[in-house]
Amino acid sequence: MAKKQLHFLCISRYFKGSDFLQSIHENGHKVYLLTSSKLKNEDWPWQSISDVYFIDEDEKGRWNTNDVVEGLAFTMRSVHFDAFIALDDYDVEKVAHLREHFRIGGMGETTSRHFRDKLAMRAKTKDAKLPSPKFVGLFNDQTINEFLDSVPGPWILKPRSAASAQGMKKLKSKEEAWSAIHALQSNRHGYLIESFTPGDVFHVDGLVDNGKVIFTRVSQYLDTPFEVAHDGGIFRSQTVPINGSDSKELIDLNKRIIKAFGLHHGAFHSEYIKSHADGSFFFLETSSRVGGANLAEMVETASGVNLWREWAKIEIAFLTGGTYKLPSISKAHAGIIVSLSRFQNPDSSPFQDSEIVWRMKKEWHIGLIIKSSKQERVRELLDKYTEIVAKEYHASLPSRDTHYNP
Repeated sequence: MAKKQLHFLCISRYFKGSDFLQSIHENGHKVYLLTSSKLKNEDWPWQSISDVYFIDEDEKGRWNTNDVVEGLAFTMRSVHFDAFIALDDYDVEKVAHLREHFRIGGMGETTSRHFRDKLAMRAKTKDAKLPSPKFVGLFNDQTINEFLDSVPGPWILKPRSAASAQGMKKLKSKEEAWSAIHALQSNRHGYLIESFTPGDVFHVDGLVDNGKVIFTRVSQYLDTPFEVAHDGGIFRSQTVPINGSDSKELIDLNKRIIKAFGLHHGAFHSEYIKSHADGSFFFLETSSRVGGANLAEMVETASGVNLWREWAKIEIAFLTGGTYKLPSISKAHAGIIVSLSRFQNPDSSPFQDSEIVWRMKKEWHIGLIIKSSKQERVRELLDKYTEIVAKEYHASLPSRDTHYNP
C-alpha cells in the first residue's frame, strides 16, 4: 500500500520555520503556507511549498480572523488539510481557534492558553503545586489590594499574551502599581501582576512525543530577556553542563510542567528563574514552539538536534501512526551573542576564532554562535566578543521595538 501523503497548513505572521517546511517536504508530504502579505519577498523555501496564501495585516499588525476562516473554508473545498501548525508564538491561539472551527486534530483553545496566556500559566502551576511566582489577575480591586499588601514588592506588570519580555514593567510601590493599572484603562484585564524574584534566567528547549519529553537541552541567559528588551542590552545565552545540578533539576521540573500543561507532541521553549536568595528554581513561562532569537541554532550546535526538523518528523509520525526516533545527540557546549548594529551590513570578519560556527546574516544585526568541548572557553569568548560588540557595533531601540523574542 502506498504511503498516504499528508497536507500540512503552516501558519506564521513572521518569517521563520524554513527547516520545518523543508523537513515536511523532504519526507514526502505537502506543505501549504499561510502568512502575511508583507512577507511575500522573504526567502521562504519555495521549492518545498505547494501553495501559499497571503493575508493583509491591519494598522496594528493583526489579521482579520473572519477573513482567515472564510478564506480557509473556500480553500478546503478542494484541499484536505491533515494538520494546522503554528510556527510562531503569536499564532498559537489563532491556530488553536482554527483547529476548533474546522475540527482539525491537535491542541485546542483551552490547552493553547497554557502556552500563551501568562495568567493561565500561573493558575495552572498553582493548581499543580509547582514553584511559580505569586500573582494576581487585574479584575477585582479588592483582590489586587490584598495582593499588593500581602506580597512584598517589587512586582512585575505583564501582558498576558505578549512574547518574551515585551510590555513588562517593574513596579516598586503600591502607588506605582495602581498608577500603572489605571493607565491600562479598559485593557487591564489583559494583564497580571506577579512578584519579582531576582535571579538568573535559564531556558529549557526540547521535544515531546506522545506526551513524553524525549529531548532536552538546558541553557542560561547571560543577560535576562527583560534586561535586553528594556535596557537595550546585548542578547547572550550559553548551554550549561548536561550532568550538572542545574540541568538535572530543570529537566525534572520541566517534565512536570509539560505534563501539567498538556503538550502531547511537538517542540517547547520554557524559561525558569534561579533565585539569588536561596538557589531554588521558579517557573517563568513556556511555549509550544521552537525558541526564537536563533536559540534553535545554538541548541543544534551543541546537540546536533535541529528542533525544527525533528518537530516536523514528530508531527508526521503522530499523523501516520509511525514511530519517531531521535538522531544521535552530541554533548558539546555552545553560546550565542546577538546585537542590533548601527551598521546596515556589519562586517564580522574581525571575529576569527576557530570556535565560531555561525554568523548572523541579517541587516542591522550582528550575531555569532560559538562551539567548544569546554563551557569555560565558550564563556571566555562570549565575554570577549561582548566588549567588542558593545564598543564597535552595538545599537539599541526602545523596548517596544525589540527584535529579540526568545
